[in-house]
Amino acid sequence: MGYQAVMARKQDIVKRAVGIDYEEFSSGVLGFDYEGMMRQAAYSTEEMVKIQRETGVGNTPLLEMRNLTALARKLAPRGKGARIFIKDEAANPSGSFKARRASISIYHAQKNGYRGVIAATSGNYGAAVASQAAIRGLNCIIVQEVFDSRGVGQPEILEKGRACEAYGAEVVQLTVGPELFYYFLVLLEETGYFNASLYTPFGIAGVETLGWELAGQVRELAGRGPDAVVVTHAGGGNVTGTARGLEKAGCKETKVIGASVDLKGLHMASDHDFNRKSFTTGHTGFGLPFATWPDRADVPRNAARPLRYLDRYVTVTQGEVFYMTEALAVLEGLERGPAGNTSLAAAFALAQEMDNDQILVVQETEYTGAGKHPNAQLTFARNNGIEITRGDPADNIPGQRIVIPKHPGQIKLKDVDLTRARRSYLKNAAALVPDGRVSQADCEFLAEDCGGSMDWVKRELAAIGITTGGTKDG
Repeated sequence: MGYQAVMARKQDIVKRAVGIDYEEFSSGVLGFDYEGMMRQAAYSTEEMVKIQRETGVGNTPLLEMRNLTALARKLAPRGKGARIFIKDEAANPSGSFKARRASISIYHAQKNGYRGVIAATSGNYGAAVASQAAIRGLNCIIVQEVFDSRGVGQPEILEKGRACEAYGAEVVQLTVGPELFYYFLVLLEETGYFNASLYTPFGIAGVETLGWELAGQVRELAGRGPDAVVVTHAGGGNVTGTARGLEKAGCKETKVIGASVDLKGLHMASDHDFNRKSFTTGHTGFGLPFATWPDRADVPRNAARPLRYLDRYVTVTQGEVFYMTEALAVLEGLERGPAGNTSLAAAFALAQEMDNDQILVVQETEYTGAGKHPNAQLTFARNNGIEITRGDPADNIPGQRIVIPKHPGQIKLKDVDLTRARRSYLKNAAALVPDGRVSQADCEFLAEDCGGSMDWVKRELAAIGITTGGTKDG
């Protein structure tokens, strides 16, 4: 049961705990049949809607933010200021869109005779898994990365652990570091429980109903699909599932825009940096690494592949999200947690770029609680030596200073260079090539997976010393 021995068995442990033979979908050195995996392992939209309705998941309201839209129009050039809508996912049983993600996994586990489920997560997904497991009568263990080496836990993570326990789950809380995945594998092997990973086809497919549902609600309201949907981006499942649902609903022209909190300079696995952030999800510490190499997950092939679907990727600061959290409560009477307000902050600025007859949807909200509230987060930051000030959020420094805007006109976006992200993805892929050569099939997979053209991918691979086989013209 030593660390090295357990890690050497991880492929077999995960295979038994998920019930998917990932090798069946592999081709070439790098490629795999992504759509084939999704079709074989997941469920149809109609089946997922039925499964989710059994446990009260989905069918959440779409709310128009009339007061925030009016404020955005006051700041926007003449004729600009898109209508802002929010998909109120806090109405799900566990208070976030993650209930969709958990519902299909838990159903699948029950259908296949597993006695219980395990998930490694410090976020809303743990509460969602615990809630769905309770409804379906399965045991549940949630493994959380909670503390730094001082034994200090981030208030939002502690709040989510409390929620998991409230739903009857056993919660295993660990310090930041590599032991999380080790303990996760040990528990999977010892219990024989189902791996309710965030990154299986079941989890990603469960989010598809969110995109599919909001497309129908906007069509009923306006007679057409949304012009853009803003998605809080962390590990990529939210972007991937929502975008796939929009595609299945026929919204091929809808722009999918990812939004993250800018935590540049903070390392998520660093003991020193762990508690110097005020956001535990929806930030660049997850958003960029998972975009540039999705298969860093707890399953061999991650079903969340964000570069396939992102049309644009923007960041906002911590202070801007805190500002919009208060604005949502004061102007719209909705007190919601930080994850959805990340994409709301981005949407407030994006709306000012768009025409006033266009429709912009923020595709999630989440519940709020004691540990998620801005007061708790800002107090925790101050106690960890972070300066809290009012002013221009351009002066924000992650891990050192949180600047809350003085005026809504100070909320601005920073674009993440998706071409640069695609290059990083290809460099990560190239590191796995043993002889400096990939097949035509590998090249086709890489083009699909990073959202680039075949010609561009071949040129970029050639620039880093990788040649491609075959003669098919890209």
